[in-house]
Amino acid sequence: MKRQIKVTKRFKLFLTVLIGFFFLKLISNALAHDSRWLGDGRISADPKINHLFSCKKIFNPNAPGAHRTGPWLKGDLFHPHEKIHVNGEVNWPNAKISVSVEKGLRVVRANNLPTHSTGEFPIRRSDPAYNFDRNPNSIREQKILMRLPLLPKFSQSPSCVPMGLIAFTLVGGALYNAIDAGGRDAPAYEILDSCGGHPERKGQYHYHDYAPCLPNETDKNGHSSLIAYALDGFGVYGAKDVGGKIVSNKNLDVCHGHKGPVVWNGNIQNIYHYHMNTEYPYSIGCLRGKLTKYSNTVGQSDSGYRFNKRHGGPLVVIARKLNIDINELRRAVGPPPPDINRAARLLAIDPALLRELFQQNRPHSAR
Repeated sequence: MKRQIKVTKRFKLFLTVLIGFFFLKLISNALAHDSRWLGDGRISADPKINHLFSCKKIFNPNAPGAHRTGPWLKGDLFHPHEKIHVNGEVNWPNAKISVSVEKGLRVVRANNLPTHSTGEFPIRRSDPAYNFDRNPNSIREQKILMRLPLLPKFSQSPSCVPMGLIAFTLVGGALYNAIDAGGRDAPAYEILDSCGGHPERKGQYHYHDYAPCLPNETDKNGHSSLIAYALDGFGVYGAKDVGGKIVSNKNLDVCHGHKGPVVWNGNIQNIYHYHMNTEYPYSIGCLRGKLTKYSNTVGQSDSGYRFNKRHGGPLVVIARKLNIDINELRRAVGPPPPDINRAARLLAIDPALLRELFQQNRPHSAR
């Protein structure tokens, strides 16, 4: 009897140690999961998994942005749980967003004010975030108008993503690609507010990754709910696939998406869609659908894409969408008719995207 009791005590001790080991392993894995590989240097000339197929490929290392590297960056790793954020809690009661179906198109209208609270911008000198990022921009209303197909068309030849808006979220903020103006991993370097957003120089509030205040619900199949509509019309969803399985980049294609059953136009449909997760490039690595006409620029009318010249004309709008200097664009395209191929080569921009922008904005005929 005594021997049996002794064996039982040893077994309990062994079980306790084993449980403790697995518990520590679980904590270790959780902490490791919160660390990300930096995306620096992963801008590609062609669509590529774990990379960003950016239309812009030449970056100014002295571009505006965070001026100091934080302690949350250690070697090639970024530790989000150690990063500070911009202080403040500013509410936007005038935030407006609507999604409707008009003449067979999905129409998104908004003023780009988020439906959640934000940090206080410009960043105050008294805010610890100021030591790393002195963002001088204020959040301002923007005119958002997107006309998208109800059933986007899949393209075998993906398009590069521009700087600036690549999708618009259902919570009223714009979604940008993964990099800052200097070509660095934006969520790692730039100091954002607690909702993961901040304004750029014209006041557009935006996110660069799967930010905390973006929708995080699931449908009846356990798949993440819709977060945003991309420029090509496809949906952007959260990090869960059917059954609640967390999606990693190895489950996605070169554009950070795949085909599968999601809620689309009110029903479960087997359609291509993008996923957001915590792996670079976080959301859209390239545009998988055929580009359609869209607008996020003041001066474009609801009935078409006519521009009010007092806002600068087509070249100004194109330069703004590409996030390049207007004079740089003028020099590249030359005198009318604009030489698209030459401009694309000089600006390191995908010629298909540049041609599409010129067609949308109706300048003189391009060759």
